[in-house]
Amino acid sequence: QVQLVESGGGLVQPGGSLRLSCTAPGFTLDNYTVGWFRQAPPAPGKEHEGVSCVSVDGMTYYSEFVKGRFTVSRDNAENTVYLEMKRLKAEDTGQYYCAAISGCSTYIYLSDWGQGTQVTVSS
Repeated sequence: QVQLVESGGGLVQPGGSLRLSCTAPGFTLDNYTVGWFRQAPPAPGKEHEGVSCVSVDGMTYYSEFVKGRFTVSRDNAENTVYLEMKRLKAEDTGQYYCAAISGCSTYIYLSDWGQGTQVTVSS
């Protein structure tokens, strides 16, 4: 099973920005829908909450709590999916994960969970 790698998290003040990256060593993301998920706080067995998704043809979807603030994109040449996070709020804090999934509405997971990347929004 494929495992994706997340990076780009960190500590940022409210109102700040971060850009998360999702890569797939040895695996081509071009042919897969990729979703971003969050656990807050991270815990084994806890459900991963959907944040955003980008389909193979570039269609994007966002949860209500990030719509208008986050932007998901994919760079097939770099085999990377990005999540641009702006106007961050304290409630955006959490461990962020990406996953290859079968679709943006109803889906099954096509990759294993990676380590994730921690986003902490605090003054």
